[in-house]
Amino acid sequence: YTLLHNKILVSISGGADSDIMLDLLLMVARDNDIPLNKFYFVFFDTGIEYQATKDHLNYLEQKYKINIERIRAIKPVSVGCKQFGVPFISKHVSEMIERLQRHNFKFEDEDFNTLIKKYPKCTMALKWWCNQHETINNRSSKFNIDYNKYLKEFMVLNPPDFKISNKCCKGAKKDNAHKVIKEKQIDLNCVGIRKAEGGARSSAYKSCFSERVNGCSYDNYRPIFWFTDQDKEKYKEFYHIEYSDCYSKYGLKRTGCIGCPFGKNFEFELEIAKQYEPRLYNAVNIIFRNSYEYTRKFTEFKNKKKAVAE
Repeated sequence: YTLLHNKILVSISGGADSDIMLDLLLMVARDNDIPLNKFYFVFFDTGIEYQATKDHLNYLEQKYKINIERIRAIKPVSVGCKQFGVPFISKHVSEMIERLQRHNFKFEDEDFNTLIKKYPKCTMALKWWCNQHETINNRSSKFNIDYNKYLKEFMVLNPPDFKISNKCCKGAKKDNAHKVIKEKQIDLNCVGIRKAEGGARSSAYKSCFSERVNGCSYDNYRPIFWFTDQDKEKYKEFYHIEYSDCYSKYGLKRTGCIGCPFGKNFEFELEIAKQYEPRLYNAVNIIFRNSYEYTRKFTEFKNKKKAVAE
C-alpha cells in the first residue's frame, strides 16, 4: 500500500500499538527504498495527554530520524466536555444517552410503543433504552442498554442531572485529522488499530484496508490490524521496541487521555496520574468530575444488586 500512494499520514499516539506500527512502516519503507518524504507523522494533542507520552515522541524522533508534528486540538477535551457533555461507560452508551437528553427524556421505565409516542423523533435511542435489539447467544445485544447489567434500573432511579456525550474526541482528534488530511492532500491514512484490542474502533472494520468510497479522497490502512497480543509481544522482543514510561514505569495498560471515563481501569489510572502527573490529575478530576461520581455511584449500585442475586 505504501508503494501505491504519494502522501501517507501516520498517526502516532505514543502508545504500544502505535510504536509497533511505526517501526513496521519504516522497515517496509527502508526495504523498498520508499522515501521518507512520502510520510507525514503526526501526534494529535487532546490537551490531557501524559507527559511521558510527549517525552516518548522525542525518543521516537531521535531513534528513527523523523519529525512528528504535534497538532493541538481544535477543541480540547475540556472544551468538548463542557459544550457537549462528559463520556460515560462507553462511546455507544454515551451517544444513546446524549440522544435521549436532547429530546428531554425523563428516563421513564415504559415500553417502546408508549415512549415512541412521547418522543417520536428518538427511535434509535429508545430502541437501546427498551432493549429492542435481538439477544445473541443468550446475552443482550451490545446495542441494548441491558448489555450493561443493571444500568437501566440505575438510571431510572438516578437520572443524570448533567450532560453525557461521546463527542469529547471530536474536536480534539477527529476534526483535526480531517483538516490535516485535506490540507496535506493525504491519499493514505495509517492508524494502529488492532482487531484484538476490541472496542468500537476495532469492531467498525472487517479488514486491514478500506478503499475510498462516497467521495472520500483517501484510503485507510491498518498495518497491524491482524496482530494478536502475542504477535505484538514477539515483535517487541525481536525488534527491541521500547515503549514509553506509561508502560515501563507507570504500569499502565493503555495511553491516551489521562483517566478517560471510557476506560475500565480509570480509577487505577487516576492513582498513577496522582503519583506521576499531579497537574493533569487535578485537571481531569475537574473535567470528568460528574462522570466519575456517576460511574462510582453506578458501580456501587451494581455491586449491591449482584450481591443480593448471589
